[in-house]
Amino acid sequence: MAGTARRRVLPATFVFGRPAWNLARAASYYMKHAHQRPRVDRALEQARAAALACLDQKANDVVLLDLKGVSGMTDYFVIASGTSDTHVRSVAERVIDALRSIGVRPHVVEGLNEGRWVVVDFTDFVVHVFHPTLRTYYQLERLWGDAPEMAISHS
Repeated sequence: MAGTARRRVLPATFVFGRPAWNLARAASYYMKHAHQRPRVDRALEQARAAALACLDQKANDVVLLDLKGVSGMTDYFVIASGTSDTHVRSVAERVIDALRSIGVRPHVVEGLNEGRWVVVDFTDFVVHVFHPTLRTYYQLERLWGDAPEMAISHS
C-alpha cells in the first residue's frame, strides 16, 4: 500500500442529508484545537454590522463605543442620527432587518412608533438612533466619555 493516501472515514450519521460528526468527538476536537482559532468577539462583529446598516441607510454621525471596561450593562453602544422621524424609524428598521438576516434578534425595541429616539437592545450591544435635536440634548457620547470609540470598518 505504499503511495496510497489514508482515507478518513466519517460516521454514517446524517443530519439534514449531510454527514454529521459524533457529538462527543466534535466537542473533543473543538476543545483540543481551541488555542489555534483566533478569538472572535461576536458582539463586536454584530455591533459593527449594525453600524454598517446605519451607514447603508444614510444615518449621520454613526459612532461605535466600547463599554466593556466602563459599564457592566452592555459591551457596545452604536449611536446614530436620522434627519427626521421617518428617517430615524427607517434606520432602526434597517438595523433590525440586517441583523435578523444573520440570525440575531433584538431583545427589546423601544421608540420605533414615535421615531424620535429608537433604542434597539441586542443584550451584548445597544443601538441608539436619535433625531438630531434629541441627540444634542442627551449627548450620550459625552455621558459615556470614558468609553473608547471603535472603528466601524473591519480593517
